[in-house]
Amino acid sequence: MTTAAPSQASAKPARAAHTAPRYVAYLRVSTAEQGRSGLGLEAQRAACQSFIAGAPGAVLLSEHVEVESGKRNDRPALAKAMAEARVYGATLLIAKLDRLSRDAHFLIGLSRSDLVDFVACDNPQANKLTVGIMALIAEQEREAISARTKAALQAAKARGTKLGNPNGAAHLAGRGNEEAKAAVTAKAKAFAARVAPIIAEIEAKTPSANAVARELTARGIPTARGTPDKPGAWTARAVLNAKAMAEKAG
Repeated sequence: MTTAAPSQASAKPARAAHTAPRYVAYLRVSTAEQGRSGLGLEAQRAACQSFIAGAPGAVLLSEHVEVESGKRNDRPALAKAMAEARVYGATLLIAKLDRLSRDAHFLIGLSRSDLVDFVACDNPQANKLTVGIMALIAEQEREAISARTKAALQAAKARGTKLGNPNGAAHLAGRGNEEAKAAVTAKAKAFAARVAPIIAEIEAKTPSANAVARELTARGIPTARGTPDKPGAWTARAVLNAKAMAEKAG
């Protein structure tokens, strides 16, 4: 009986024939994209669930959620998802290629390495060659958009247009206290809207506010005063406050 030769597309050992295909889902939104149609967490989750439902015997081991720009490659949740996929011999599952990264060099390097296999729900047939080409095109488009935006801003500045956010801190200087309070409240509502879907997703597994706070901290989700570099530590009170603010805003 002749056995098929192992695929040259991956240096990792092939799974045994009786082993069900396993996947680890990675969902990502950036702070700017949160809540936009088609790129929200729910849309990505639905795409991953649909993919699993359409793959005979497929098992979704876990889901990792991150709120971070696709330009950054030092993402804690992505690192955890990749590490778990390696441990279980699973495939990293993403809704779209740009959810993994917008950096062509990162994507090409990942596709050429044997660190972990990954598949995009919107293009599951893509191989390592097509992933590299798609990554380069995506990066070229991002750079072109950035260049056009900078050129437009420079042209506006040359015409004498005043740039900057008119609702920023400078705008509030000298204004009444009520306006300053309104600006702070608006910022708090925007933050709550960003983290509410992640809190809800964690609460579905563990309703305790303390447990949710620990999970948010473990995932590296920035607190209201945190930053991507220094996300800070969540508390149960911070979780409850974010939920209350999101409900008030909704």
